[in-house]
Amino acid sequence: MRLLIKFNLALFTAFAIGFVAAGFVSRSLLLQNAREEILQNARMIMASALASRAYTSGQIAPLLRKLDTDEFLPQTVPAFGATEQFNSFHKQFPDFAYKEATLNPTNLRDKATDWEVDIVDRFRQYPDQSEIVVERDTPTGRQLSLAKPLKIEDPACLSCHSTVDAAPPSLLKKYGPANGFGWRLHDVIGAQVVSVPMALPIKRAENAFFAFMSSMGGIFLIIFGLLNVMLGVIVVRRVTHMARVADEVSLGRLEGEDFETQGKDELSRLGQSFQRMKKSLIHALKMLEE
Repeated sequence: MRLLIKFNLALFTAFAIGFVAAGFVSRSLLLQNAREEILQNARMIMASALASRAYTSGQIAPLLRKLDTDEFLPQTVPAFGATEQFNSFHKQFPDFAYKEATLNPTNLRDKATDWEVDIVDRFRQYPDQSEIVVERDTPTGRQLSLAKPLKIEDPACLSCHSTVDAAPPSLLKKYGPANGFGWRLHDVIGAQVVSVPMALPIKRAENAFFAFMSSMGGIFLIIFGLLNVMLGVIVVRRVTHMARVADEVSLGRLEGEDFETQGKDELSRLGQSFQRMKKSLIHALKMLEE
C-alpha cells in the first residue's frame, strides 16, 4: 500500500473519531443551552405572574374592598389578576401558557387537568420541593412546563374557602357553593404552571449544530487537501526519487543521478547517508577492478 494512501487512511480515521466526538459533545451542549433558554423564559413568566399576584394583593385588592358594593369582585383575587394579565400576553404569544391549576377551584377555569393533578400530588408528597420541571408532547409541539406550589399561607384566604357557611354571600352568588371550599392552612391546593414551547429554541440549536458540523467538515477537507499536497511535495516525491536512485544503484548503474542531499531534515540526512554509501560502493568496486 502506498505511503500516501496509508497517511490518508490514518488521517481519515483520526478525523472520523474526532468528528463524531465533537458532534456528540457540541450537540449535547447546544441542546442543553436551548433547554436552559427555555427554562429561563419560563422563570421570567413565572416571576411576572408572582409580581402580578403581589401587586393585586398589596395594592388593587385593598382599594376595591373599600367600594360600597355587594357584588363579589374577582379583581381582588391575586390568582385572577395574574391570569388576566397573562391572557393579554397570550394573545401575542399563543404557544405560551400560564395557569393556576387547582384541585378544587372556585373558578372552574382553574381546574387542574390530569397531568397537572400529578404535579400537585407531587408537591403534596414532597412539601420541601419548590419547583418541578416537566417536558411533554402537546398537539402544538413539545413543551417545557415549570410549576411552583400554591400553598395556603394567608389565613385571610380561609374566609372564602374554608366552608360554605363561612363564605361571603357575594362569592356564593357569583360562583355557587359547589367548588372552592374545604381548604386548610398550609395545604397545597394547586400549582402555578407556566408552559413554554420548545420547538423554536431546539430548532435554532439544531441549525447551529448543522452549521458547526458543516463548517468543521469543510475545514477538514481543506486541511486534508493541504496535508496531501505537503506530504506529496515534502515526503512522497523525495522518497520516490531516493527509491528510484537506489534501484539504479542496485542494478549496478553507479554513474546515474545522485541522491537528494539538500536540507537538514530526516529525509535529507537519509539521502546523505545513501549518497555516502553509493560513493563507498563505487570506491570499493574500483579497488576490486585494480
